[in-house]
Amino acid sequence: MDTSRYAELFLTESQEHLSAINHALLELERAPDSSEPVNALFRAVHTIKGMSATMGYAAVAELAHELETLLDQLRRGSRPVTPEVTDALFTAADTLEVAVGLSVGGRQGEIDVAGPLERLRSLDPSGAAAQGRATPRASVPVPITAIAADWQAPAPPGAGIVVRVRIAPDAPLRGVRAFMAIQAARDLGGVGAVEPSIADLQEDRFGADFAFRLVSDRPHSEISQVLAALGDVQEVSIESDAAAAAAAASRAASGKGNGSAPAPRAARNVRIDLRRLDNLMNLIGELVITRGRLTQIAAGLENPALDETLTQASRLISDLQDEIMTSRMVPVWQVFDRFPRLVRDAARTLGKQIDFSIEGKEIELDRSLLDEIGDPVVHLLRNAIDHGIEPPEVRRAAGKPAEGRLSLAAMRDRSAIVIRVTDDGRGIDRDRVLRKAREAGLVEPSRAELSDDELIRLISRPGFSTAEQVTDISGRGVGIDAVQTRVRALGGSVEIRSVPKQGTTVTVRLPLTLAIVRALLARVGEELYAIPMTHVNETVELKTVRQQRVKGREVLVLREEVLPLVKMRHVMGLPEAQVKSPQVIVLEMGERRSGLIVDELAGQQEIVVKQFDGVRGGLALFSGATILGDGAPALIVDVSSLL
Repeated sequence: MDTSRYAELFLTESQEHLSAINHALLELERAPDSSEPVNALFRAVHTIKGMSATMGYAAVAELAHELETLLDQLRRGSRPVTPEVTDALFTAADTLEVAVGLSVGGRQGEIDVAGPLERLRSLDPSGAAAQGRATPRASVPVPITAIAADWQAPAPPGAGIVVRVRIAPDAPLRGVRAFMAIQAARDLGGVGAVEPSIADLQEDRFGADFAFRLVSDRPHSEISQVLAALGDVQEVSIESDAAAAAAAASRAASGKGNGSAPAPRAARNVRIDLRRLDNLMNLIGELVITRGRLTQIAAGLENPALDETLTQASRLISDLQDEIMTSRMVPVWQVFDRFPRLVRDAARTLGKQIDFSIEGKEIELDRSLLDEIGDPVVHLLRNAIDHGIEPPEVRRAAGKPAEGRLSLAAMRDRSAIVIRVTDDGRGIDRDRVLRKAREAGLVEPSRAELSDDELIRLISRPGFSTAEQVTDISGRGVGIDAVQTRVRALGGSVEIRSVPKQGTTVTVRLPLTLAIVRALLARVGEELYAIPMTHVNETVELKTVRQQRVKGREVLVLREEVLPLVKMRHVMGLPEAQVKSPQVIVLEMGERRSGLIVDELAGQQEIVVKQFDGVRGGLALFSGATILGDGAPALIVDVSSLL
């Protein structure tokens, strides 16, 4: 069996189990007397061991086997959970993750598991045999064909039980799944006859399920639990030999009577390569551009039949677009689940105590955006741990609990997603930021205070840092700078609110998707610009509202509300001009509002976003570009740069 074609699937499933291992380890560290984390660890490690043995990844299988040996001691209560044990488990889990990645990449020669293996074995100086366990099998996996005869070793008639395993109908690697189930069963006892034959299992030539005889003293519930945890196992049933024979006879009679065997349940899920979804999104984007062009052409022809057909086609394109975008939405927990371990390790490195919580794990985001937000959130968490939350003794002296609070939350806000990192630490030292800014010549020497907007502009500058010393966690002047640059390139914005001695909140706003958004088209001079409707509150004619100056700045008075006023011509460096009926677009982002004056409005349109990198060291005015229906390009305004 050629297993190389299953490498990506192995990697995907292993990553899920590695995530479960990290969560269980964190829970075990918090509650060392609880049995559930140990059981969860054992199941995940056991599954990785079986899969890696199947794939021929010897180093992964060996390390997983040694981990399983230690976990078995913890599960049986023959060894207590101590800090030494949990540290060894964390180290082994990290090495296991690296070994999985290298194995899938075909770089098994670079894997070094000697250190973690020695550390795990040193925790059991009396040896495995002293604990009453069998000597571990060789770590090098045995090919399926080599153990086929052993699988079908004869067992006394009527001995043991019959285990029937049903693999999910849409599962890939069905033969490999069967092998993993048999391997897992061999760890539980003696495996006898297998039905259908080994050759049929190897070639995926079997129906809804397969069965084997097992002689074991383990409880039926444990056998079912171990097999069900292997992945893509739909059902496990256990019967005595007599009951199984009667059931088989009944099924055979029923099949003859009906003329056919029962049809397996249709699969309702299917795995799709992400690249196919990307291609679909690109195609629907081009289709949206073509629809815009057709709409413009049809408007000049005044053909009712063409208009009706185009309306129907537009509706179908919109429905198709919605379905494709929905199929790309995934919950943020797929990225957020790795952060508890990151926070734990960073806190231990800095000698801090942190209570970390996550909210809104089920909020969904486009897959392409999900892949991009991981690094910015890592920077925000590390900055909060290093710069924000104080050491325990400092917190106690300030009347705070020794354990700092750090939270990561995701939520929906209209057509955007909001990610918020909050800590209850010391807050940003505005005086220190101002002092550093003066020393660097970034503000005038007479400046006495900083606004929130000025604060974020300063700490977002490349290389700007108030840290007295550089650590491995942060303080290299790349934290907020990296976040700001990446988020702006994604068409989002970053806000910071900080209160001295109380804490800091960093809010990141992102569009739900990078691909297609609805935009308001505005003309300034000879150019059209696209403004995402997410940030448009309303539009009004300039002549219907009152303008005045406050502290030397032009403002707009709209229904007794005073809004800062921005002229797009000034922003673009264009001269003043006589415009027949200038328009005001009221922009809104979070709690901030502003009025943007443009020459005229040109309607709304769904646009296909083409991203480009943001400008480092300054506020970029545009976050991307698009192609309009007439084939002309238009720049997409970054609203956060105008508020």
